[in-house]
Amino acid sequence: MLTDLETKLLGVMMMVIMLGMGASLTFRDFLIAFRKPKGVLVGLLCQFGIMPLLGYVLASALGLPPALAIGLILMSCMPGGTTSNIFTYFAKGDLALSIIMTSVSTVCAVVMTPLLLGLFSSMAGAQGDFSVPAANVAQVLVVMIVPTFIGMVLRKANPNVGATVELIGSLLGVAVIIFLMASWVPRNYLLLLSTHWSVFFAVIGLGVIGMFLGFWLSRALRQDPNRSRTISLEIGIQNGPLAVLIVTLTFSGTLQQQVLLIPVLYSLFIVMTASLVTVFFRRKSELEAFARDRAKEGSVLAA
Repeated sequence: MLTDLETKLLGVMMMVIMLGMGASLTFRDFLIAFRKPKGVLVGLLCQFGIMPLLGYVLASALGLPPALAIGLILMSCMPGGTTSNIFTYFAKGDLALSIIMTSVSTVCAVVMTPLLLGLFSSMAGAQGDFSVPAANVAQVLVVMIVPTFIGMVLRKANPNVGATVELIGSLLGVAVIIFLMASWVPRNYLLLLSTHWSVFFAVIGLGVIGMFLGFWLSRALRQDPNRSRTISLEIGIQNGPLAVLIVTLTFSGTLQQQVLLIPVLYSLFIVMTASLVTVFFRRKSELEAFARDRAKEGSVLAA
């Protein structure tokens, strides 16, 4: 499904993306997050509470076979991806919260992803040949954290270099998705035509339903609309390329192709669905800003 060259390029791209994410952070960002952790904690609850459960429910309700079920559950247990930062920016969300959530969820995923993946894959009956060793997941995530730390050091040592690396990493996050679309779709269009509707429903539903639930749970936990929209995008846009990398390093042959179908399709469709949601969120942000401006004008006139 992916050639050896594409797999190697994907690994290099992920390293650069994580380097860019690290360059967007400072050590002070983590201190601020720990001092006022509510937004991040709500985001983590959504990330590792809603999404894995949603992946399991969709896999069970749609009756997906074990290979596809493990692919969907793996995708649902992934941390947020850097692509969410870009969509948050265009949605006029809380970009600082989005970036810190991405980094914190990636660090937490070293422990949480193997635990949740093992739990829900066992519940779904995807064991034996279909299981993803916890050590494989943790190893890949740890390797991804190293360039993040290097990026933070670069930012501290030279802000200009850090800003350049941050820009490259952000743009590459979108480039990875476009790369997958441009290289994978033409070769596999017959597979897409023969894929059952339930698979498309699962990959699209994971992102869309995740964003919907993330927004309303955040609102229920007293996050303001802007932060709730940010959390919604952050948890709905999972790190698809990272899931693809884990699958290619864990499985081989026909089984790899079967498991890989879910992360690849998710990565393709999340760009489309997230774009629509971003347009809607941006409009809401603009209306709220307009209402605040009108309220300020009214208070000045009243005075």
